[in-house]
Amino acid sequence: MPGEPIRIPPGGRSRAPRLLLAGVLGLLMAACATLAPGPEITQQAQRAEQAYRDGDFDRAASSYLDLARSQRGAAASYYRLRAAEALRQRGDLAGASRALEGVNRRHLDTNEAARLSLLEAEIALHDNDPARSRALLARMPAALPPELAIRRLELGARGELAMGDRFAAARLRAALDGRLRDPDRSHNRGELIAALAEIDTATLASRAEALPPDDPVLPWIEQVLRRRGQPLARELPRAERPVGTLREGAGGALQAEGYRPPGRIALLLPLDGNLAPVAQSIRDGFLAAWFNDPGEQRPELRIHSSGNSPESAIAAYRAAVAEGAERVVGPLQREAVGALFHEILEVPVLALNHPDTGEAPPPGSAEFGLLPEAEGAQVARHMQARGILRAAIIAADADWAQRAAHAFRAQFEAGGGSIAGETRLPGGEVDFGTAIVQATATLGTEADAGVFISMRPQQARILVPQLRLAEIDAPVFATSHINSGDDNPALDRDLDGVEFCDAPWLFGPLPGRPDRSRASSQLDSARGVGARLFAFGMDAYALLPYLDWLLGHPDAYLEGATGDLSADAFGRIRRSLGWARFENGIARPVDGALSAQPVEP
Repeated sequence: MPGEPIRIPPGGRSRAPRLLLAGVLGLLMAACATLAPGPEITQQAQRAEQAYRDGDFDRAASSYLDLARSQRGAAASYYRLRAAEALRQRGDLAGASRALEGVNRRHLDTNEAARLSLLEAEIALHDNDPARSRALLARMPAALPPELAIRRLELGARGELAMGDRFAAARLRAALDGRLRDPDRSHNRGELIAALAEIDTATLASRAEALPPDDPVLPWIEQVLRRRGQPLARELPRAERPVGTLREGAGGALQAEGYRPPGRIALLLPLDGNLAPVAQSIRDGFLAAWFNDPGEQRPELRIHSSGNSPESAIAAYRAAVAEGAERVVGPLQREAVGALFHEILEVPVLALNHPDTGEAPPPGSAEFGLLPEAEGAQVARHMQARGILRAAIIAADADWAQRAAHAFRAQFEAGGGSIAGETRLPGGEVDFGTAIVQATATLGTEADAGVFISMRPQQARILVPQLRLAEIDAPVFATSHINSGDDNPALDRDLDGVEFCDAPWLFGPLPGRPDRSRASSQLDSARGVGARLFAFGMDAYALLPYLDWLLGHPDAYLEGATGDLSADAFGRIRRSLGWARFENGIARPVDGALSAQPVEP
């Protein structure tokens, strides 16, 4: 990170820029300099500065102190500050404190005074006086050069932690995160998570509710609570303005609002290994949308195998950038996405998953995935929009089903609903009588009761008839996992009446998208469970020309094959899903399902 010009002050006050010093986040603070009229002083100051650059901080500090003792006024104050900074770099904060004795703040320019405050604040922390450190930082000007702003945030976080306010420390570290590069960023994130991990669940949840939806600490709170099995209620999409509205542009020509297609794109997918079938459906959907574009609008496309490790995904990204990609789509694996987000991204990314660490993407990039948590939360809101206030939860014991169930519960309770009971269904069992009683014993028969399920169709076909045999007449709502993707009325009649959220493209034609019936008749990858991934691939391509617009306009949405797509304040693409219901064994859209905007309570 480049530093600021250094100065070698004369006995007088004239100051002229001289040269640049490289700074590092290791909290090196660069100096400012002016040529002095006396060559002896100039040479001695230059030797001191060279020693500083070479990492010989003892010699640099000694030389600066010699200079300070030979000078008066502004020059003496400046050289004492430089000596203290050298001693700090050496790890001698007690020596730095002694070097600062006799510094007159009024003799320093604005940045030098800020550096003095930062150094004094760090010394105060070292002396176990965090209150003084906080006061020093609070008096600093709001606008600072980037390296000084970083330093203030880091010291502020350490001070708040020392005073016992872990939440304030975490918020400062969250604000710091986007300004850092590894290894400093990884260290900062470890400190951030450690601070939040010491706060109890109820306090974290209540603090999160009081924050604005774009507060940078929110994704980190979500991460900590999700690890505890206590996710936050989600900020569900409420975008109302479609992208692409035709407006008059330069010369009177009509232009689609927000449309800015890249010239070259790269798609990173694991084309071999366990995820190859998933990658094939996504790739084929992406290519179908690419071919569906008029030839003159198609960007140049390269497809790279991202392999099956974070390292190979990063290598594929670098290869794509070297080939001139202007936007990279992928990788797919959660671990690879997290690793790539730790890199310095020369070209923005549309990741095809959410990192397992839960962190937000770097500025300018975005993440897009088919999250079970998003579906569970939207089922909760949909049920409450139907007047359901009490719910039973029955989910498979798979990880994705439990994630959906946790999200459903958090969202349902946040909306004022209550959970009558909850149970998990282990795989391989067919008698669910005990589980049904456990979940529904206090559900009742009133019109405000409902059942939420999250499981594959094979398990749901066994459960739903047993609910009816148990005389549970409450309506049943499910995540998309209940839908096999193909019509199978002989088996799915047992699911009649179950309402579920899913990708609108599965139930009817959408403007600007290839027809599903034609795609599935020609490509195996567009059939069955692959149909949803095929739609996901189409949406990944469709997002690219509008991605920058969506990231800057949270009220805008793109009508996608998997739902209406919008971006939150952290660069995460959100989906508003469509709704369908099984009737005579066929999944059919409910009223308004092809318009994926959710029903408002």
